Amino acid sequence: MERVRVIVAAGCVIAGVAIVPTHPGLAAPPVQAQSVAAATTLAVITTITVGSNPDGVAVNDADDTVYVTNFGSGDVSVINGRTGTVAGTITVGSGPIGVAVDQGDDTVYVANFSDDTVSVINGRTGTVDDTITVGDSPRGVAVDQGDDTVYVTNQVSNTVSVINGWTRTVDDTITVGDGPTGVAVNEGDDTVYVTNSTSGTVSVINGRTRTVDDTITVGGGPYGVAVNDGDDTVYVTNFSSNTVWVINGRTGSVDDTITVGTRPYGVAVDQRDDTVYVTNEGSNNVSVINGRTRTVAGTITVGSSPNGVAVDDSGTNAGLVYVANTGDNTMSVIARVSASLGSMSASAGSTVTVTLDVPQVDYDVDGSTVTSVSFGDDTATGLTPGVGDAWTLTVPAGSGTV
Repeated sequence: MERVRVIVAAGCVIAGVAIVPTHPGLAAPPVQAQSVAAATTLAVITTITVGSNPDGVAVNDADDTVYVTNFGSGDVSVINGRTGTVAGTITVGSGPIGVAVDQGDDTVYVANFSDDTVSVINGRTGTVDDTITVGDSPRGVAVDQGDDTVYVTNQVSNTVSVINGWTRTVDDTITVGDGPTGVAVNEGDDTVYVTNSTSGTVSVINGRTRTVDDTITVGGGPYGVAVNDGDDTVYVTNFSSNTVWVINGRTGSVDDTITVGTRPYGVAVDQRDDTVYVTNEGSNNVSVINGRTRTVAGTITVGSSPNGVAVDDSGTNAGLVYVANTGDNTMSVIARVSASLGSMSASAGSTVTVTLDVPQVDYDVDGSTVTSVSFGDDTATGLTPGVGDAWTLTVPAGSGTV
Protein backbone atom coordinates (compact mmCIF):
# COMPACT_ATOMS: atom_id res chain seq x y z
CA MET A 1 0.00 0.00 0.00
CA GLU A 2 1.10 3.58 -0.69
CA ARG A 3 -0.09 6.74 0.99
CA VAL A 4 -1.60 9.88 -0.47
CA ARG A 5 0.14 12.91 0.96
CA VAL A 6 -1.08 16.47 0.62
CA ILE A 7 1.80 18.86 1.21
CA VAL A 8 0.91 22.37 2.38
CA ALA A 9 2.96 25.55 2.49
CA ALA A 10 4.17 24.68 5.96
CA GLY A 11 5.84 21.60 4.53
CA CYS A 12 3.82 19.20 6.64
CA VAL A 13 1.85 16.10 5.63
CA ILE A 14 -1.81 16.77 6.33
CA ALA A 15 -3.78 13.92 4.88
CA GLY A 16 -3.28 10.32 3.88
CA VAL A 17 -5.41 7.55 2.38
CA ALA A 18 -4.42 4.16 1.03
CA ILE A 19 -4.14 3.61 -2.73
CA VAL A 20 -3.67 0.57 -4.96
CA PRO A 21 -0.84 0.82 -7.54
CA THR A 22 -1.70 0.23 -11.18
CA HIS A 23 -0.11 0.84 -14.57
CA PRO A 24 -0.64 3.94 -16.73
CA GLY A 25 -3.78 3.74 -18.80
CA LEU A 26 -5.17 0.72 -17.01
CA ALA A 27 -8.18 0.76 -14.75
CA ALA A 28 -7.45 0.21 -11.13
CA PRO A 29 -8.62 -2.99 -9.52
CA PRO A 30 -11.82 -2.60 -7.51
CA VAL A 31 -11.45 -1.82 -3.84
CA GLN A 32 -13.93 -1.57 -1.04
CA ALA A 33 -14.98 1.99 -0.21
CA GLN A 34 -13.78 3.17 3.16
CA SER A 35 -14.00 6.30 5.24
CA VAL A 36 -10.88 8.42 5.64
CA ALA A 37 -10.06 10.34 8.78
CA ALA A 38 -8.13 13.39 7.67
CA ALA A 39 -5.14 14.33 9.78
CA THR A 40 -4.57 17.94 10.74
CA THR A 41 -1.53 20.14 10.50
CA LEU A 42 -0.57 23.76 10.96
CA ALA A 43 -0.31 25.88 7.82
CA VAL A 44 -0.43 29.49 6.68
CA ILE A 45 -4.00 29.96 5.45
CA THR A 46 -3.79 33.61 4.43
CA THR A 47 -1.36 36.53 4.26
CA ILE A 48 -2.62 40.06 4.98
CA THR A 49 -0.89 43.26 3.88
CA VAL A 50 -0.52 45.75 6.74
CA GLY A 51 1.55 48.91 7.34
CA SER A 52 5.28 49.55 7.14
CA ASN A 53 7.57 47.34 9.24
CA PRO A 54 4.97 45.55 11.39
CA ASP A 55 6.33 44.34 14.70
CA GLY A 56 3.92 43.68 17.56
CA VAL A 57 0.68 41.66 17.51
CA ALA A 58 -2.13 41.35 20.04
CA VAL A 59 -5.57 39.74 19.88
CA ASN A 60 -8.85 40.62 21.54
CA ASP A 61 -10.20 37.10 22.12
CA ALA A 62 -13.75 38.31 22.74
CA ASP A 63 -14.37 39.76 19.27
CA ASP A 64 -11.44 38.25 17.32
CA THR A 65 -9.94 41.63 16.52
CA VAL A 66 -6.19 41.66 15.84
CA TYR A 67 -3.96 44.69 16.37
CA VAL A 68 -0.63 45.01 14.53
CA THR A 69 1.85 47.81 15.28
CA ASN A 70 3.57 49.24 12.20
CA PHE A 71 6.91 50.69 13.34
CA GLY A 72 7.72 52.40 10.04
CA SER A 73 4.38 54.06 9.34
CA GLY A 74 3.52 55.08 12.90
CA ASP A 75 0.15 53.37 13.02
CA VAL A 76 -1.77 50.26 14.03
CA SER A 77 -3.56 47.98 11.58
CA VAL A 78 -6.87 46.71 12.93
CA ILE A 79 -7.75 43.32 11.45
CA ASN A 80 -11.12 41.63 11.53
CA GLY A 81 -10.12 38.10 12.45
CA ARG A 82 -13.39 36.65 11.19
CA THR A 83 -13.00 37.99 7.66
CA GLY A 84 -9.22 38.10 7.46
CA THR A 85 -9.25 41.71 6.25
CA VAL A 86 -7.92 45.06 7.48
CA ALA A 87 -10.87 46.89 9.05
CA GLY A 88 -9.03 50.13 9.79
CA THR A 89 -5.77 51.93 10.56
CA ILE A 90 -5.16 54.03 13.68
CA THR A 91 -2.41 56.65 13.84
CA VAL A 92 -0.45 56.49 17.10
CA GLY A 93 2.95 57.76 18.29
CA SER A 94 6.35 57.48 16.66
CA GLY A 95 7.80 53.99 16.23
CA PRO A 96 4.99 51.83 17.63
CA ILE A 97 6.34 48.43 18.57
CA GLY A 98 4.82 46.59 21.56
CA VAL A 99 1.06 46.09 21.94
CA ALA A 100 -1.30 44.44 24.41
CA VAL A 101 -5.07 44.25 24.92
CA ASP A 102 -7.03 44.54 28.14
CA GLN A 103 -9.67 41.88 27.43
CA GLY A 104 -12.01 43.20 30.12
CA ASP A 105 -12.66 46.67 28.70
CA ASP A 106 -11.39 46.39 25.12
CA THR A 107 -8.53 48.83 25.67
CA VAL A 108 -5.37 48.54 23.58
CA TYR A 109 -1.98 49.75 24.79
CA VAL A 110 0.76 50.58 22.26
CA ALA A 111 4.38 51.33 23.17
CA ASN A 112 5.85 54.05 20.95
CA PHE A 113 9.59 53.43 20.96
CA SER A 114 10.69 56.69 19.36
CA ASP A 115 8.73 59.23 21.44
CA ASP A 116 8.66 57.54 24.87
CA THR A 117 4.90 57.25 25.11
CA VAL A 118 2.10 54.71 25.30
CA SER A 119 -0.99 55.26 23.16
CA VAL A 120 -4.26 54.13 24.74
CA ILE A 121 -6.76 52.99 22.10
CA ASN A 122 -10.47 52.49 22.68
CA GLY A 123 -11.08 49.22 20.87
CA ARG A 124 -14.80 49.92 20.49
CA THR A 125 -14.38 53.26 18.73
CA GLY A 126 -10.96 52.76 17.18
CA THR A 127 -9.68 56.09 18.53
CA VAL A 128 -6.72 57.08 20.68
CA ASP A 129 -8.26 58.16 24.00
CA ASP A 130 -5.05 58.99 25.84
CA THR A 131 -1.26 59.21 25.58
CA ILE A 132 0.92 58.35 28.57
CA THR A 133 4.57 59.37 28.94
CA VAL A 134 6.79 56.53 30.17
CA GLY A 135 10.54 55.82 30.22
CA ASP A 136 13.18 56.00 27.51
CA SER A 137 12.48 53.81 24.45
CA PRO A 138 9.45 51.77 25.57
CA ARG A 139 9.32 48.40 23.85
CA GLY A 140 7.29 45.57 25.40
CA VAL A 141 3.77 45.78 26.85
CA ALA A 142 1.76 43.34 28.95
CA VAL A 143 -1.54 43.64 30.81
CA ASP A 144 -2.49 41.90 34.04
CA GLN A 145 -6.12 41.15 33.23
CA GLY A 146 -6.93 40.57 36.88
CA ASP A 147 -6.22 44.06 38.18
CA ASP A 148 -5.97 46.17 35.00
CA THR A 149 -2.28 46.92 35.52
CA VAL A 150 -0.10 47.56 32.47
CA TYR A 151 3.64 46.86 32.42
CA VAL A 152 5.89 48.61 29.88
CA THR A 153 9.60 47.86 29.42
CA ASN A 154 11.84 50.89 28.76
CA GLN A 155 14.85 49.59 26.89
CA VAL A 156 17.23 52.53 27.33
CA SER A 157 16.33 53.62 30.87
CA ASN A 158 16.44 50.00 32.14
CA THR A 159 13.10 50.27 33.87
CA VAL A 160 9.53 49.03 33.79
CA SER A 161 6.71 51.59 33.95
CA VAL A 162 3.67 50.37 35.89
CA ILE A 163 0.49 51.97 34.56
CA ASN A 164 -2.85 51.99 36.36
CA GLY A 165 -5.33 51.11 33.64
CA TRP A 166 -8.19 52.80 35.48
CA THR A 167 -6.54 56.18 35.95
CA ARG A 168 -4.11 55.91 33.01
CA THR A 169 -1.24 57.19 35.09
CA VAL A 170 2.20 55.76 35.85
CA ASP A 171 1.89 54.51 39.43
CA ASP A 172 5.40 53.13 39.76
CA THR A 173 8.74 52.64 38.01
CA ILE A 174 10.78 49.50 38.66
CA THR A 175 14.49 49.21 37.90
CA VAL A 176 15.39 45.94 36.16
CA GLY A 177 18.39 44.70 34.14
CA ASP A 178 20.08 46.31 31.15
CA GLY A 179 18.12 46.58 27.92
CA PRO A 180 14.69 45.29 28.96
CA THR A 181 12.64 44.21 25.96
CA GLY A 182 9.99 41.54 26.46
CA VAL A 183 7.47 41.34 29.28
CA ALA A 184 4.83 38.78 30.26
CA VAL A 185 2.48 38.31 33.20
CA ASN A 186 1.46 35.12 34.96
CA GLU A 187 -2.01 36.15 36.09
CA GLY A 188 -2.34 33.15 38.37
CA ASP A 189 0.21 34.44 40.86
CA ASP A 190 0.67 38.04 39.66
CA THR A 191 4.29 37.48 38.65
CA VAL A 192 5.85 39.58 35.90
CA TYR A 193 8.79 38.37 33.78
CA VAL A 194 11.07 40.84 31.97
CA THR A 195 13.83 39.89 29.54
CA ASN A 196 16.97 42.04 29.77
CA SER A 197 18.66 41.73 26.39
CA THR A 198 21.94 43.42 27.29
CA SER A 199 22.60 41.86 30.70
CA GLY A 200 21.43 38.39 29.67
CA THR A 201 18.97 37.99 32.51
CA VAL A 202 15.27 37.72 33.31
CA SER A 203 13.90 39.94 36.08
CA VAL A 204 11.10 38.35 38.13
CA ILE A 205 8.79 41.04 39.53
CA ASN A 206 6.23 40.53 42.27
CA GLY A 207 3.21 42.34 40.89
CA ARG A 208 1.71 42.83 44.33
CA THR A 209 4.74 44.50 45.92
CA ARG A 210 6.21 45.84 42.66
CA THR A 211 9.68 44.69 43.61
CA VAL A 212 12.19 42.47 41.82
CA ASP A 213 12.09 39.18 43.71
CA ASP A 214 14.60 37.29 41.59
CA THR A 215 17.00 37.64 38.68
CA ILE A 216 17.56 34.59 36.49
CA THR A 217 20.74 34.40 34.43
CA VAL A 218 20.14 33.01 30.98
CA GLY A 219 23.02 34.47 28.95
CA GLY A 220 23.12 35.55 25.34
CA GLY A 221 20.45 37.92 24.12
CA PRO A 222 17.08 37.19 25.75
CA TYR A 223 14.29 38.88 23.86
CA GLY A 224 10.73 37.60 23.79
CA VAL A 225 8.95 36.01 26.74
CA ALA A 226 5.66 34.18 27.26
CA VAL A 227 4.07 32.28 30.13
CA ASN A 228 1.98 29.14 30.22
CA ASP A 229 -0.45 30.06 32.99
CA GLY A 230 -1.54 26.45 33.51
CA ASP A 231 1.81 25.01 34.61
CA ASP A 232 3.80 28.18 35.36
CA THR A 233 6.33 27.54 32.61
CA VAL A 234 8.13 30.55 31.11
CA TYR A 235 9.55 30.56 27.58
CA VAL A 236 12.32 33.01 26.65
CA THR A 237 13.78 33.45 23.16
CA ASN A 238 17.54 33.88 22.82
CA PHE A 239 18.25 36.03 19.77
CA SER A 240 21.99 35.30 19.91
CA SER A 241 22.15 31.53 20.43
CA ASN A 242 19.09 30.46 18.36
CA THR A 243 17.47 28.80 21.35
CA VAL A 244 14.49 29.03 23.68
CA TRP A 245 15.02 28.76 27.41
CA VAL A 246 12.38 26.94 29.44
CA ILE A 247 12.12 28.36 32.96
CA ASN A 248 10.27 26.74 35.83
CA GLY A 249 8.28 29.62 37.26
CA ARG A 250 7.93 27.92 40.64
CA THR A 251 11.65 27.36 41.22
CA GLY A 252 13.11 30.11 39.06
CA SER A 253 15.50 27.66 37.40
CA VAL A 254 16.22 27.04 33.71
CA ASP A 255 14.91 23.51 33.18
CA ASP A 256 15.60 23.10 29.47
CA THR A 257 17.00 24.70 26.32
CA ILE A 258 15.42 24.10 22.91
CA THR A 259 17.17 24.81 19.62
CA VAL A 260 14.96 26.65 17.12
CA GLY A 261 15.55 28.74 13.99
CA THR A 262 17.86 31.66 13.30
CA ARG A 263 17.51 34.77 15.49
CA PRO A 264 14.36 33.82 17.43
CA TYR A 265 12.40 36.93 18.32
CA GLY A 266 8.79 36.60 19.47
CA VAL A 267 7.10 33.82 21.41
CA ALA A 268 3.48 32.99 22.26
CA VAL A 269 1.73 30.11 24.02
CA ASP A 270 -1.57 28.51 23.09
CA GLN A 271 -3.00 28.11 26.59
CA ARG A 272 -5.46 25.45 25.44
CA ASP A 273 -3.03 22.79 24.22
CA ASP A 274 0.40 23.93 25.48
CA THR A 275 1.76 24.64 22.00
CA VAL A 276 4.48 27.29 21.81
CA TYR A 277 5.12 29.41 18.71
CA VAL A 278 8.51 31.08 18.14
CA THR A 279 9.22 33.51 15.30
CA ASN A 280 12.69 33.17 13.77
CA GLU A 281 13.58 36.49 12.20
CA GLY A 282 16.69 35.20 10.44
CA SER A 283 15.21 32.04 8.90
CA ASN A 284 11.76 33.43 8.00
CA ASN A 285 9.84 30.73 9.80
CA VAL A 286 8.03 29.78 12.98
CA SER A 287 9.16 26.94 15.24
CA VAL A 288 6.28 25.00 16.77
CA ILE A 289 7.20 23.56 20.16
CA ASN A 290 5.29 20.86 22.01
CA GLY A 291 5.27 22.29 25.51
CA ARG A 292 4.69 18.89 27.08
CA THR A 293 7.68 17.17 25.48
CA ARG A 294 9.77 20.34 24.99
CA THR A 295 10.62 19.36 21.45
CA VAL A 296 10.19 21.14 18.12
CA ALA A 297 7.16 19.51 16.50
CA GLY A 298 7.38 21.41 13.21
CA THR A 299 8.52 24.48 11.32
CA ILE A 300 6.24 26.77 9.30
CA THR A 301 7.54 29.10 6.60
CA VAL A 302 6.03 32.60 6.86
CA GLY A 303 6.93 36.03 5.49
CA SER A 304 10.18 37.98 5.63
CA SER A 305 11.72 38.69 9.05
CA PRO A 306 8.87 37.55 11.32
CA ASN A 307 8.81 39.38 14.64
CA GLY A 308 5.67 39.52 16.78
CA VAL A 309 3.36 36.55 17.31
CA ALA A 310 0.04 36.11 19.12
CA VAL A 311 -2.51 33.34 19.62
CA ASP A 312 -6.28 33.73 19.73
CA ASP A 313 -7.03 31.73 22.88
CA SER A 314 -10.82 31.59 22.87
CA GLY A 315 -13.99 32.27 20.93
CA THR A 316 -14.75 31.66 17.28
CA ASN A 317 -11.14 31.87 16.13
CA ALA A 318 -9.56 29.94 19.01
CA GLY A 319 -6.24 28.47 17.94
CA LEU A 320 -5.45 30.89 15.13
CA VAL A 321 -1.89 32.25 15.22
CA TYR A 322 -0.92 35.69 13.90
CA VAL A 323 2.65 36.55 12.84
CA ALA A 324 3.91 40.03 11.92
CA ASN A 325 6.47 39.94 9.09
CA THR A 326 8.47 43.15 9.34
CA GLY A 327 10.48 42.53 6.17
CA ASP A 328 7.59 42.41 3.71
CA ASN A 329 4.85 44.37 5.53
CA THR A 330 2.50 41.44 5.95
CA MET A 331 0.88 39.30 8.60
CA SER A 332 0.68 35.52 8.26
CA VAL A 333 -2.34 33.70 9.69
CA ILE A 334 -1.66 30.13 10.79
CA ALA A 335 -4.37 27.56 11.50
CA ARG A 336 -4.86 23.84 11.89
CA VAL A 337 -6.23 22.43 8.64
CA SER A 338 -7.34 19.02 7.46
CA ALA A 339 -7.56 17.70 3.91
CA SER A 340 -9.98 15.31 2.24
CA LEU A 341 -10.36 13.90 -1.26
CA GLY A 342 -13.58 14.57 -3.13
CA SER A 343 -13.62 11.10 -4.69
CA MET A 344 -12.79 7.82 -3.03
CA SER A 345 -11.84 6.12 -6.31
CA ALA A 346 -9.99 7.40 -9.36
CA SER A 347 -7.69 5.93 -11.99
CA ALA A 348 -4.34 7.23 -13.16
CA GLY A 349 -4.82 10.29 -15.35
CA SER A 350 -8.20 11.20 -13.94
CA THR A 351 -9.04 14.39 -12.04
CA VAL A 352 -9.81 14.50 -8.33
CA THR A 353 -10.42 17.30 -5.84
CA VAL A 354 -8.63 18.01 -2.57
CA THR A 355 -10.57 20.11 -0.06
CA LEU A 356 -9.18 21.80 3.04
CA ASP A 357 -11.22 22.32 6.18
CA VAL A 358 -10.42 25.23 8.51
CA PRO A 359 -13.20 25.18 11.11
CA GLN A 360 -12.19 28.46 12.78
CA VAL A 361 -12.74 30.72 9.76
CA ASP A 362 -15.44 31.33 7.16
CA TYR A 363 -13.19 33.02 4.60
CA ASP A 364 -11.34 31.10 1.88
CA VAL A 365 -7.72 30.16 2.43
CA ASP A 366 -5.01 31.34 0.05
CA GLY A 367 -4.48 29.43 -3.17
CA SER A 368 -0.83 28.91 -2.15
CA THR A 369 -1.74 26.92 0.98
CA VAL A 370 -1.45 23.62 -0.91
CA THR A 371 1.80 23.42 -2.87
CA SER A 372 1.81 19.78 -4.02
CA VAL A 373 0.02 16.46 -3.71
CA SER A 374 1.91 13.20 -3.91
CA PHE A 375 0.77 9.61 -4.27
CA GLY A 376 3.57 7.63 -2.69
CA ASP A 377 6.65 8.68 -4.64
CA ASP A 378 4.58 10.07 -7.53
CA THR A 379 3.58 13.73 -7.57
CA ALA A 380 0.23 14.72 -9.01
CA THR A 381 0.15 17.18 -11.89
CA GLY A 382 -2.19 20.00 -12.81
CA LEU A 383 -2.67 21.23 -9.25
CA THR A 384 -5.08 24.16 -9.61
CA PRO A 385 -6.88 26.24 -6.95
CA GLY A 386 -10.64 26.06 -7.42
CA VAL A 387 -13.66 27.65 -5.81
CA GLY A 388 -13.45 27.98 -2.06
CA ASP A 389 -10.94 25.80 -0.25
CA ALA A 390 -10.59 23.25 -3.05
CA TRP A 391 -7.85 22.23 -5.48
CA THR A 392 -8.14 19.95 -8.52
CA LEU A 393 -5.31 17.70 -9.64
CA THR A 394 -4.50 14.84 -11.99
CA VAL A 395 -3.75 11.43 -10.51
CA PRO A 396 -0.19 10.49 -11.56
CA ALA A 397 0.62 7.51 -13.76
CA GLY A 398 1.62 4.51 -11.73
CA SER A 399 -1.08 5.19 -9.15
CA GLY A 400 -4.49 3.69 -9.00
CA THR A 401 -7.61 3.72 -6.89
CA VAL A 402 -7.60 6.46 -4.28
